[in-house]
Amino acid sequence: MKAMGFDVITIFPEIFHAYLGESILKRAIQRRLLDVRVYNLRDFTTGKHRTVDDYPYGGGSGMVLKIEPVYNALNSIKGDGAERTVVLLSPQGKTYNQNMAETFSTSSKRILFICGRYEGIDERVRSFVDEEVSIGDYVLTGGELAALVIIDSVSRLMQGVLGDDESAKEESFTWGILDYPHYTRPSEFMGMRVPDILLSGNHKEIWRWRRTEAIRRTLQKRPDLLRKARLNEEDYRILKGLCPDEHKNIQNTHNMEVENE
Repeated sequence: MKAMGFDVITIFPEIFHAYLGESILKRAIQRRLLDVRVYNLRDFTTGKHRTVDDYPYGGGSGMVLKIEPVYNALNSIKGDGAERTVVLLSPQGKTYNQNMAETFSTSSKRILFICGRYEGIDERVRSFVDEEVSIGDYVLTGGELAALVIIDSVSRLMQGVLGDDESAKEESFTWGILDYPHYTRPSEFMGMRVPDILLSGNHKEIWRWRRTEAIRRTLQKRPDLLRKARLNEEDYRILKGLCPDEHKNIQNTHNMEVENE
């Protein structure tokens, strides 16, 4: 089995070493299911001070990452001949979601992340990028956390990484909706009991309860997801029982989408 490959250009490689050295991702790397190579941008500078940033033309606050070290890093990394998709982590990019995670997880190419820092990155870097991706509409101090979010969410979709491949299939957003409630021992705590159905051993009814609760939770907290989710006939029946009016609106929306395809 070919390992899922990631490359990261950053000025703070220690951030990745810490996170990738723990838990599930650490085991995936040890078992060669995952291959993550982290490159320090400062290693691709030419001056003795290893400077990666400079003041912006036109004035303004903050510093901007220079184009030369990024270009040098890209050329060096691509020198091994492997096919890569170059991703710039940027607020201007497409918003990352589960569908993108699934697309990345089935790609035969390595994914190379450019992590921005400071006030921004020289605009000309975009000339060497295949995609721009954002993990949300908020500001981070750099792209490192965004890169780790994507590496984590993509890796867990790879066969063998979780140990139980069914876990990834049943998780929140893999269905397109929120997750169902989870419980473990003790069966009662401070008067709060685990639902009897989960103790029944009836797997068919447990599955239906979980699906119902997942749809109920999504209806309450993120109804927008239901309009885009992959629902089947059983889901529509559950939704109709929970909220007839919303069931009708969502089914009409899905029918219109099918007609437009």
